[in-house]
Amino acid sequence: MISIRLSDEMERRLSDLAAQTGRTKAYHVVELIEDHIDNLEDRYLAEARLEKRRPPLSGEQTSEEPWPGSLSTTLFGPQSICG
Repeated sequence: MISIRLSDEMERRLSDLAAQTGRTKAYHVVELIEDHIDNLEDRYLAEARLEKRRPPLSGEQTSEEPWPGSLSTTLFGPQSICG
């Protein structure tokens, strides 16, 4: 048994979906979890593996800076994605 707190908007959307489909809100929540838990597990496993490969920080680096071979530098190059 689990209890979750949803935003008002998410609660409304879930209630609307339940009403439109004739299914309970719990049914839809279980469907969402079952459909997406594999992706979440894969993502967190991949992130944990990357962290293990991450070299120690030098005195000049901060933990927010991407490191060579990280997902952000692989996808966006060595420049900051914000700058």
